[in-house]
Amino acid sequence: MIKTNIAPEIEEQLPAELASFMHLAGKTATQQEQRLYLTGGVVRDLLLGKPNLDLDLVVEGDAIKLAQMLGKAISAKITTHHAFNTAKVEWDRWSVDLATARSEVYLHPGALPVIRPSSIEDDLFRRDFTINAMAVSLSPARYGEVIDRYGGQLDLERGLVRILHDQSFTDDATRIWRGIRYEQRLGFQLEEKTLSWLKRDIPRLDTISGDRIRYELECVFRESEPERVFHRAQELGVLPRLHPALNGDGWLREKFKLARQKVGKNPPTLSLYFALLTYRLTDAEREQFISYLKLRRAIAQTLRDIPALKGKLKTLAYPELKRSYVYRLLDGYTPQAILAGSIATDSPITRRHMEFFLHQLRYVKPLLNGDDLKKMGVPAGPQMRELLERLLAARLDGKVATREDEEELVRDVNPPA
Repeated sequence: MIKTNIAPEIEEQLPAELASFMHLAGKTATQQEQRLYLTGGVVRDLLLGKPNLDLDLVVEGDAIKLAQMLGKAISAKITTHHAFNTAKVEWDRWSVDLATARSEVYLHPGALPVIRPSSIEDDLFRRDFTINAMAVSLSPARYGEVIDRYGGQLDLERGLVRILHDQSFTDDATRIWRGIRYEQRLGFQLEEKTLSWLKRDIPRLDTISGDRIRYELECVFRESEPERVFHRAQELGVLPRLHPALNGDGWLREKFKLARQKVGKNPPTLSLYFALLTYRLTDAEREQFISYLKLRRAIAQTLRDIPALKGKLKTLAYPELKRSYVYRLLDGYTPQAILAGSIATDSPITRRHMEFFLHQLRYVKPLLNGDDLKKMGVPAGPQMRELLERLLAARLDGKVATREDEEELVRDVNPPA
């Protein structure tokens, strides 16, 4: 059913603090002769009855001025971006983004848009899909009124992801990844013409910087089942455009699901998902991927640890390895790379060794340190390093249990003069 007003949904589905804030914001904007709207994904999800606390407000007027007034009213922290005339209002555990209504002009495919202040109608027309191009008035006289110029509600009812015009993917090819993401998240289908234009504009992905593609991938990884997005991206020929050696097959689906089981309550990290996505690449292909996306140093290091770890999997498959040897094999690699290796391997023994290292062995330390050894007459340098390594190995293998045991081992190796 097409709704003309969703004030009841706002009150029922959003926390009271946020609903109260929107009443205050709408009233404050009206006092300044500005019009304020709730826009974007939260409108879509209110209509679908899905939780979403990511609130975006658009004002026909001055977003920064309005944010500052609201900040004073509720003692909130205000962060402003004058170049884009946007602001963030943060208080208690809540945050709301405010933007000035704007239009966008793309000077060439793949370019960032030129932005100009405009109306709510123009602001909605610049959106990616009809289901995200709806707004709700927050002005007191029209509170909750739905603005749906492009048939977003009808597409929600039909389960369709539809772009607003035939040049949408041409203007910004990152919408290709977003379209697939929304399709899989919502269980919708790409509308027929939208799908045709998406396939037409896949080569336009080459006009997008690696930084922007990386952001879209990070958004995919934050989905509840990112493997569905990668599988669909492969079906449509989008994934090979990211790298021809990537595969969104059953192996990836199985490993992503296992990753979520392993980490439990919290979702897998970006490092873990990236490591599994690229696990089957060659060293050269992996470096191309890292360079193209300009991956952050920590994530890049995790990916670069994978080849060396893969070379040790066969040794780790031996069941009777000493704990100290397992430690020596795995020490120095990032925990996320080791976790990725434990998920990727088909050997239960290898997996057991890697998980034991992650959960226990890497935290084991000798009770004696360098200062203790120095007091016992051990000179600094190679001899001290060797003794500390022997103490660690002895503790890992259960040969020493107390401080006295460690001191006795030191005296045996380095008897007092």
